[in-house]
Amino acid sequence: TSETEEIAESFQQWHDSGESCPEGTVPIRRTTEKDVLRANKLRRFGKKPIRHLRRDSSGNGPLTTPQLLQHAVVFVNGDQYYGAKANINVWAPKVTDPYEFSLSQIWVISGSFENDLNTIEAGWQVSPELYGDSYPRFFTYWTTDAYQATGCYNLLCSGFVQTNNKIAIGAAISPRSSYRGRQFDIGLMVWKTYTQMGSGHFADEGFGKSSYFRNLQTVDWDNNLLPLNNLHLLADHSNCYDIRQGRNGVWGTYFYYGGPGRNIRCP
Repeated sequence: TSETEEIAESFQQWHDSGESCPEGTVPIRRTTEKDVLRANKLRRFGKKPIRHLRRDSSGNGPLTTPQLLQHAVVFVNGDQYYGAKANINVWAPKVTDPYEFSLSQIWVISGSFENDLNTIEAGWQVSPELYGDSYPRFFTYWTTDAYQATGCYNLLCSGFVQTNNKIAIGAAISPRSSYRGRQFDIGLMVWKTYTQMGSGHFADEGFGKSSYFRNLQTVDWDNNLLPLNNLHLLADHSNCYDIRQGRNGVWGTYFYYGGPGRNIRCP
């Protein structure tokens, strides 16, 4: 006989009450006064401890953070990656100290490990300091400077924009896996987006397809409208988004701009 593993997808506890978000809104976990007061340092509320990241002597080993965090890591490096995907088994590990935490996550990183480390992180965590309980909770995290000043958990600082109205970042996950019992997991994926600019079409497609500005003018000291001179154009990544200018008697000075973001020419 063969044994069949019983695995189910886990979901969020706040849905149990039947709550949902109207179209155009997103669920946000409320930050309370108690949440803030639990923080070890108010200035670091919502942030990870500052970590001095390093690799082993070969330069190819896993990241280590002595005396602060303990890791069990599976990693790949040495190539260009645009995301990652996994289903992560959800448990409720015991955390004995209120300022400790336990987490399982996908961790996409780039940059050096001194001061310009960039990370995108997503998974589940048990953190009594951050949430005030011992439930596993869905979380996100990001930083652009090795956790020095930028980035934070969930939506506790600006920089991460949520669009999904069914998932609350920071919400408890239910049900959880049990030892020798049913197993539950969450599916996560991080990937480079197809964020559009303007209409999502390049400038050379023109009227009716590309987005435009027209009748560009400036105002002088005497409140007179003046045509633009010496107009300068800049597109940081013209294979992703571009811009083109023109002038005629009907539209005056104008320009078309935009693009689809990620495409064959913009990996």
